Amino acid sequence: MVNARNDLTLGLQTGPESPPAEWRRSDGLVPYEASLAAMETRVAAILSGDAPELVWLLEHPPLYTSGTSARPEDLIDARFPVHATGRGGQFTYHGPGQRVGYLMLDLNRRAPDVRRYVATLEEWIIRTLAAFGVQGERREDRVGVWVRRPDKGEGFEDKIAAIGIRLKRWVSLHGIALNVAPDLMHYSGILACGVSEARYGITSLRDLGVNASMADVDAALKREFEPLFGATQDAVADALAERS
Repeated sequence: MVNARNDLTLGLQTGPESPPAEWRRSDGLVPYEASLAAMETRVAAILSGDAPELVWLLEHPPLYTSGTSARPEDLIDARFPVHATGRGGQFTYHGPGQRVGYLMLDLNRRAPDVRRYVATLEEWIIRTLAAFGVQGERREDRVGVWVRRPDKGEGFEDKIAAIGIRLKRWVSLHGIALNVAPDLMHYSGILACGVSEARYGITSLRDLGVNASMADVDAALKREFEPLFGATQDAVADALAERS
């Protein structure tokens, strides 16, 4: 299948008059409900002009989330809490060892183009993976980032990163989930992203033999973010995590 999304314009830089996005990293496991509340609060502040954009890196305790396209039959075993959310997509898993990146970006000032935004998020992950010698790829019919697995058989591919977004007056919520070293067996309770073909699975950097720390991944994410989205500034204090 021809991947038309490879032909999209990539990058969502702001103008020189816009302040840099805040870059925030939370240690420990952030409860999902607290992260949703924090995102909503920050988006409201961005829309009112009272806060800069934000990129928030965190980990969650084990849980499943259902997007707006989730099908009840894709929840196989609710072994962890299940959270309904307003993001796009179907069921996915979050848990320790997975780097979640929530982006609260004002696409009014960047480019109000959903397909370009999603493709740029994918490109961000692809460039980050390349820093660890992993070739990630996008697919026209499957959002997210995929890795070819010829060691498993011809045509086999594994998903290494998921993308799910929501927009509120063109300010984004939610974002990406990159598997660094999670327990991949935790995915067995769902049909992840509604993909049922046996040749499509789930992988992680550790599963691919890459022993990268979360700090290593965070450094690569920040380095590859700025050419695509623009400058960042480190958060002074992790107030979002403190409220959680």
